[in-house]
Amino acid sequence: MTLNDEITIFIVAGEPSGDLLASRLMAALERATDKKICFVGVGGETMKKCGFDSLFDISDLAIMGLAEVIPRIPLVLKRVKQTVDEIIKLEPDVVITVDSWGFTGRVNKSLQKKGSKIPRIHYVAPQVWAWRANRATKMAGVVNHLLALLPNEPEYFEPHGLPTTHVGHPIVECRAAFGNGEELRKRCDISKNATVLCVLPGSRHNETKRLLPVFQKAVDILSKRFKNLHVIIPTVPTVAGEVIRKTAEWSVPITVVSGEKDRYDAFAASDAAMAASGTVALELAIAKVPHVIAYKLSFITAFLAKKLVKIRFANLLNLFTDKEIIPELLLDNCTPEKLANEVENLLKDKKIREEQIQEATKALAILGHDKKLPSDNAANVVLDIIEKRS
Repeated sequence: MTLNDEITIFIVAGEPSGDLLASRLMAALERATDKKICFVGVGGETMKKCGFDSLFDISDLAIMGLAEVIPRIPLVLKRVKQTVDEIIKLEPDVVITVDSWGFTGRVNKSLQKKGSKIPRIHYVAPQVWAWRANRATKMAGVVNHLLALLPNEPEYFEPHGLPTTHVGHPIVECRAAFGNGEELRKRCDISKNATVLCVLPGSRHNETKRLLPVFQKAVDILSKRFKNLHVIIPTVPTVAGEVIRKTAEWSVPITVVSGEKDRYDAFAASDAAMAASGTVALELAIAKVPHVIAYKLSFITAFLAKKLVKIRFANLLNLFTDKEIIPELLLDNCTPEKLANEVENLLKDKKIREEQIQEATKALAILGHDKKLPSDNAANVVLDIIEKRS
């Protein structure tokens, strides 16, 4: 084939953050091929808005942690087989797996075992610089090319024979800095005098299950310190029902929103935020919302994490600058009292707020916040691989 023919790409994203990343890559590929392209595979709500029909609902895969994964193994293996069978049947021009290596790695390994010659590209390198360095060797055996988000990552994979291209971090493409907080406050009938706290309990069931009770108690404490406290909770389809049910009886007014526009409007409407550790913290930094991150795991998973993880910080901005720009309350430190105290500091002390925003803005430059779009870089690599194969 040539790039003048229609290209078929099988793309697999196993969770909401990967779904968003994949949707941006899809848009970049459409731009680069004048829409002479067809996408099939597995994805979430953002990809579906691009006209994508997912093979199954990715909420089946929204799990994390050893203790949480074990009960779901039969379902995950069923979805792996379903995905691989569909790839073999369709014979696309390329397979792109996005993040979620626990699932997408099994897809790639199964294709390798079946002798598939379809090029396999993985988008988002596992953080082997943080833990489980042996994953670099394992990935090199089943993937043909790796698209990395961070500039230091190729050096961890290329010595194992895996071609790796640094394309940039997708966070630089988000519209988090352009939310309309005033419009959202009016639409949701939030008082101008309210102190608005944005609460983001995660996109996986086990995250919301463990964090929502802690966040609720932290909010209870804060409600006694701030009389007009109002909470906004941006959520995603994988956990929306659970979040709405579990926050219905919180002690303060709650507004739950969904979708990218409302999410960023919620950021703009907020005075501070507390969030599950993850990509959302980078979005909050871009939106210049002072925030604290939190995370809890099961006892077994937490025990293993303490033994295996070899970095000081979870937040990338903290990691790159080697200092705690964003307060991290993880595992045993994730308590309602500590969360409430950190949020109170952000809400009351202007100097602390401004310092966090200034330091985070500087650190974002490391991720390429003012350079070429990562999705365009990634699309160019994908198309080059397809062209070389033809």
